[in-house]
Amino acid sequence: MGVEQANGTPEEVVLPPTEQDVSDELDVKMKKYLRGEGANLEVLKDKKLKGQLVIREELYGKSAKAAAKAEKWLMPSEGGYLEAEGIEKTWRIKQESIAREVDILSSKNQYDIVLPDLGPYTQDFTSSGRYMAVGGRKGHLAVIDMKNMGVIKDFQVRETVRDVVFLHNELFFAAAQKKYPYIYNRDGTELHCLKEHGSVLKLQFLKNHFLLASINKSGQLHYQDITMGEMVANYRTGLGRTSVMQVNLFNGVLGLGHSGGIVTMWKPTSSAPLVKMLCHHGPVSALGFHPNGHLMATAGMDKKIKLWDLRKFEVLQTLPGHAKTLDFSQKGLLATGTGSFVQILGDFSGARSYSRYMNHSMVKGYQIEKVLFRPYEDVLSIGHSMGWSSILVPGSGEPNFDSWVANPFETSKQRREKEVHSLLDKLPSETIMLDPTKIGTVRQSRKREKPTKEEREAEMDAAVEAAKSNPLKKKTKGKNKPSKKVKKREELVARAKKPFLEVENFSRKRQKMSEEIELPKSLQRFARKKATS
Repeated sequence: MGVEQANGTPEEVVLPPTEQDVSDELDVKMKKYLRGEGANLEVLKDKKLKGQLVIREELYGKSAKAAAKAEKWLMPSEGGYLEAEGIEKTWRIKQESIAREVDILSSKNQYDIVLPDLGPYTQDFTSSGRYMAVGGRKGHLAVIDMKNMGVIKDFQVRETVRDVVFLHNELFFAAAQKKYPYIYNRDGTELHCLKEHGSVLKLQFLKNHFLLASINKSGQLHYQDITMGEMVANYRTGLGRTSVMQVNLFNGVLGLGHSGGIVTMWKPTSSAPLVKMLCHHGPVSALGFHPNGHLMATAGMDKKIKLWDLRKFEVLQTLPGHAKTLDFSQKGLLATGTGSFVQILGDFSGARSYSRYMNHSMVKGYQIEKVLFRPYEDVLSIGHSMGWSSILVPGSGEPNFDSWVANPFETSKQRREKEVHSLLDKLPSETIMLDPTKIGTVRQSRKREKPTKEEREAEMDAAVEAAKSNPLKKKTKGKNKPSKKVKKREELVARAKKPFLEVENFSRKRQKMSEEIELPKSLQRFARKKATS
């Protein structure tokens, strides 16, 4: 179909997409959400089961179609990655080459702030990625609006700052200083001094539970509720001093890396670690959790980076190399930093096999302190000894944001409403567990514990008393004599004792049989020795 121009040549007319094209596109997207191929129900002979499965398959189809429609109309932006042509490798592409190809707004996210007298720097982002808090080891604190790169407030506390973390929104942040952690507002006003935490090395905030977690020089782990100011938990880890701490956003469990190569996982309602696993043959230097909560990355002084499946607690992949800091992006890229070198790894096969994606070298002499991906942006922030820098990492951030979860463009009114809603939806600390899907399920009935000897004797005495107190029927024709009554009473008592005596005899017999079994010579040294008189 075309329109003839003045010179006689037909001009093609671009038609809007028809309903058929939209339907075909939805069918392609539906395949991603369907739970495999549909079952062949014609083979089934049971009509009731067949009807139930037909309804279930229809529900699966409807849910996949709804998800495909939501992806098409509500998530218009698509994430992309670096693609190499021919024998070209993605990790050889420099930041200068990327900056020439991206738009002006994205190129502004590539910068280098040099403050050599106040570093090394650590940083933290809000959940929307709009604001960044930075802290220099020499006492410099600042809050920055990343939208217009404007400094909201920066000030000098004149003492050591080891870590900085935002609380539930950009209005408040906590800084781990020389003796105690402090809470400030965005204007730089000191609000609280948390003396109970002691000299803190690392801070983490659990936003769904409103808990501020810290680990201090003595190896003590503290949880404090910032809504009421109550100290929820205070535990000694018993594994010495550590500055490696990271929270798993999926379930709220806190991971600690220790000098013995051990990683422990904690929750505020348990004084003992939920998990204690040996990950490295040397001190653990860095720790990171994937956003889906099922993958953990650890780095150790044995110059190995390991990826762990947290459902089986097994090693999925071991990579050579050392990392002082690790961080996962929203799309699953893994950034590692050591010395003045940053490496980004990616899982592009979907088989949890990470390979090299991008490299970036800082100026010689810069010592990297922390790497952190910015949410909803393809940006990696690097805190180092001479300030902080930002590089572009295509495909690292989630391209579509949910304004009900994290809105980078929220107004002050929306922020106030969101704060009220989040306080109403605050989760109690008891909901933190390794598998949060168990919440709402029915707890399985526990097996009955074996009664003790005293309990068995008490039950038998009660049964005997009940048998003795049971009144006998009055009988005639010589059957109601006193001797007959005594004999009948003894039979009732023996009948009441019989089940208890049978259980006791059976346990004695089994114990005797186990003692008589002769063990092989190789196992005899493990046998329990008999007590000598």
